[in-house]
Amino acid sequence: MPQRTIGIVMNGVTGRMGYRQHLVRSVLALREQGGLELADGTRVMPEPVLVGRNEEKLRAIADRHGLTRWTTDLDAALADPANEIYFDSQLTQVREKALRAAIAAGKHVYTEKPSADSVDAALSLARAARDAGVKNGVVQDKLFLPGLLKLKRLVDGGFFGQILSVRGEFGYWVFEGDWQSAQRPSWNYRAEDGGGVVLDMFPHWHYVLERIFAPVRSVYAQAWTHIPERRDEHGRAYRATADDAAYGVFELDGGVIAQINSSWATRVDRDELVEFQVDGTEGSAVAGLRNCRIQHRGATPKPVWNPDLPATEPFRAQWQPVPDNQEFDNGFKVQWEQFLAHVVADEPFPYDLLSGAKGVQLAELGLRSSREGRRLDIPELSL
Repeated sequence: MPQRTIGIVMNGVTGRMGYRQHLVRSVLALREQGGLELADGTRVMPEPVLVGRNEEKLRAIADRHGLTRWTTDLDAALADPANEIYFDSQLTQVREKALRAAIAAGKHVYTEKPSADSVDAALSLARAARDAGVKNGVVQDKLFLPGLLKLKRLVDGGFFGQILSVRGEFGYWVFEGDWQSAQRPSWNYRAEDGGGVVLDMFPHWHYVLERIFAPVRSVYAQAWTHIPERRDEHGRAYRATADDAAYGVFELDGGVIAQINSSWATRVDRDELVEFQVDGTEGSAVAGLRNCRIQHRGATPKPVWNPDLPATEPFRAQWQPVPDNQEFDNGFKVQWEQFLAHVVADEPFPYDLLSGAKGVQLAELGLRSSREGRRLDIPELSL
């Protein structure tokens, strides 16, 4: 069986997401299973090259996993012809420059979202990749979650009839850092460092809505900073200049209305940290990270509103779970496999930098909508 080794420059693996999801659970997991087998029988073996600013952290990660290739010199890693792919999971504010350098070096690029901190910059990156003839992709991991895969299965199978609305709830309480340490890094709450829940989550909501339901045509949003002061990783107080909650209404093609709340200042009373309820003329579904429950038109109860009596109906028990019907792999790893197949065998990969730019556009328009207090149409983006 033929094997092809492909060098991947991985920049930002000292961060939580880059290390856990992309290095350990995706690239190293692929190596442990003997590489990715393509349709023609070729085995693609990823060879990670760790890049970052902290030599001590890079060495520790490399030693922990038996890796030998790491460097603090990004230019040197990009100059090596054995390294065909550049991956970026750095802070948003430094991502664009590194991606441009990789594209200029002729590398295929794959990046966490947002691809840039403005739609103009994100579009410029997409055009640069097109002009350089390099393959490119943006992480859209939520599409590969078991719960949303089940939801997509329902949509494709016509379960809902005419889809009427989508309601999403995402978030949890992120501690302020005074009496308990925060679960997210402090830069998330500083606009000057690329923070904010809108820039972080609206790109996710864009691809979820577009690829499962329909393209997004307008947005009305309220972005808010509920917690004005937090403490950083060293216990120092700082002013939160970025939004920590956003409440958005999105109009989709076909008259579907989506409402999604995103918050790092809410306490969870849901089965999962993110849930979407979809209502249609023939049935409804509630999907989370892993699970999905349905209620068909023919099995819909007939509740009666009576505030003078306590509710006795077991509302949650009136829903039916959607079976797995397949084994679900780690969503980040699945998309890595698709991107590697795209690079090596030219397999389709729709999650490109233009798609990523559309997510940045939704975030930018969401913030503008909040500032101006009005609904905004979303112009079509193209290269």
